[in-house]
Amino acid sequence: MNQKLSPKISVRLFTDDKCFGPGIAALLHRVEEYRSLRSAAGSMGMAYSKAWTVLKSCEEHLGFKLLHSTIGGKNGGGATLTDEAQKMLLAYDAYTAELNAYADKLIDEKFSFYQQ
Repeated sequence: MNQKLSPKISVRLFTDDKCFGPGIAALLHRVEEYRSLRSAAGSMGMAYSKAWTVLKSCEEHLGFKLLHSTIGGKNGGGATLTDEAQKMLLAYDAYTAELNAYADKLIDEKFSFYQQ
Protein backbone atom coordinates (compact mmCIF):
# COMPACT_ATOMS: atom_id res chain seq x y z
CA MET A 1 0.00 0.00 0.00
CA ASN A 2 1.32 3.45 -0.95
CA GLN A 3 1.75 6.05 1.74
CA LYS A 4 0.33 9.53 1.12
CA LEU A 5 2.78 11.98 -0.39
CA SER A 6 2.94 15.47 1.01
CA PRO A 7 5.00 18.46 -0.10
CA LYS A 8 7.29 20.41 2.20
CA ILE A 9 7.83 23.94 0.92
CA SER A 10 10.58 26.16 2.33
CA VAL A 11 10.58 29.76 1.13
CA ARG A 12 13.67 31.93 1.11
CA LEU A 13 13.54 35.47 -0.26
CA PHE A 14 16.52 37.09 -1.94
CA THR A 15 17.70 40.57 -2.80
CA ASP A 16 21.34 40.30 -3.90
CA ASP A 17 21.72 37.54 -1.31
CA LYS A 18 19.41 35.46 0.86
CA CYS A 19 17.69 37.92 3.18
CA PHE A 20 14.54 36.39 4.63
CA GLY A 21 13.37 32.86 5.26
CA PRO A 22 11.91 30.45 7.77
CA GLY A 23 14.69 30.98 10.32
CA ILE A 24 14.40 34.76 10.63
CA ALA A 25 10.59 34.49 10.47
CA ALA A 26 10.61 32.05 13.40
CA LEU A 27 13.01 34.32 15.30
CA LEU A 28 10.79 37.36 14.77
CA HIS A 29 7.71 35.42 15.90
CA ARG A 30 9.58 34.48 19.07
CA VAL A 31 10.64 38.10 19.64
CA GLU A 32 6.94 39.01 19.47
CA GLU A 33 6.22 36.33 22.05
CA TYR A 34 9.13 36.92 24.45
CA ARG A 35 9.76 40.64 23.86
CA SER A 36 13.49 39.91 23.84
CA LEU A 37 15.97 38.84 21.19
CA ARG A 38 18.02 36.94 23.78
CA SER A 39 14.97 35.04 25.07
CA ALA A 40 13.73 34.40 21.54
CA ALA A 41 17.09 32.97 20.51
CA GLY A 42 17.31 30.86 23.65
CA SER A 43 13.85 29.41 23.09
CA MET A 44 15.07 28.20 19.68
CA GLY A 45 18.33 26.76 21.00
CA MET A 46 20.21 29.50 19.15
CA ALA A 47 23.11 31.49 20.55
CA TYR A 48 22.32 35.17 21.07
CA SER A 49 25.36 36.10 18.95
CA LYS A 50 24.02 33.99 16.07
CA ALA A 51 20.57 35.59 16.36
CA TRP A 52 22.16 39.05 16.36
CA THR A 53 24.25 38.21 13.27
CA VAL A 54 21.25 36.80 11.38
CA LEU A 55 19.13 39.82 12.32
CA LYS A 56 21.77 42.36 11.27
CA SER A 57 22.43 40.57 7.97
CA CYS A 58 18.71 40.51 7.20
CA GLU A 59 18.35 44.21 8.04
CA GLU A 60 21.30 45.06 5.81
CA HIS A 61 19.87 43.18 2.82
CA LEU A 62 16.31 44.43 3.28
CA GLY A 63 17.33 48.02 3.93
CA PHE A 64 15.31 48.56 7.12
CA LYS A 65 15.46 47.78 10.82
CA LEU A 66 13.51 44.81 12.14
CA LEU A 67 13.64 45.50 15.88
CA HIS A 68 13.24 48.35 18.33
CA SER A 69 15.55 47.45 21.20
CA THR A 70 15.93 48.91 24.67
CA ILE A 71 18.98 48.26 26.81
CA GLY A 72 18.55 46.69 30.24
CA GLY A 73 18.51 48.61 33.44
CA LYS A 74 16.08 49.01 36.31
CA ASN A 75 13.16 47.72 34.24
CA GLY A 76 15.23 45.43 32.03
CA GLY A 77 15.69 45.62 28.29
CA GLY A 78 13.57 44.26 25.52
CA ALA A 79 12.76 44.22 21.86
CA THR A 80 9.69 44.73 19.71
CA LEU A 81 9.20 44.46 15.96
CA THR A 82 9.31 47.58 13.84
CA ASP A 83 6.31 48.37 11.64
CA GLU A 84 8.32 47.22 8.62
CA ALA A 85 9.18 43.92 10.33
CA GLN A 86 5.53 43.33 11.18
CA LYS A 87 4.52 43.97 7.55
CA MET A 88 7.32 41.72 6.26
CA LEU A 89 6.38 38.90 8.64
CA LEU A 90 2.66 39.13 7.82
CA ALA A 91 3.40 39.13 4.08
CA TYR A 92 5.85 36.22 4.41
CA ASP A 93 3.40 34.16 6.46
CA ALA A 94 0.55 34.83 4.02
CA TYR A 95 2.77 34.08 1.01
CA THR A 96 4.02 30.78 2.44
CA ALA A 97 0.51 29.75 3.51
CA GLU A 98 -0.77 30.31 -0.04
CA LEU A 99 2.17 28.43 -1.54
CA ASN A 100 1.61 25.51 0.82
CA ALA A 101 -2.12 25.40 0.01
CA TYR A 102 -1.32 25.39 -3.70
CA ALA A 103 1.35 22.71 -3.22
CA ASP A 104 -1.19 20.50 -1.42
CA LYS A 105 -3.65 20.92 -4.31
CA LEU A 106 -1.00 20.42 -6.97
CA ILE A 107 0.41 17.26 -5.44
CA ASP A 108 -3.05 15.70 -5.53
CA GLU A 109 -3.30 16.58 -9.24
CA LYS A 110 0.17 15.60 -10.37
CA PHE A 111 0.55 12.48 -8.25
CA SER A 112 -3.01 11.18 -8.42
CA PHE A 113 -1.65 7.90 -9.83
CA TYR A 114 0.21 7.37 -6.56
CA GLN A 115 -2.26 8.72 -4.00
CA GLN A 116 -4.87 6.37 -2.58
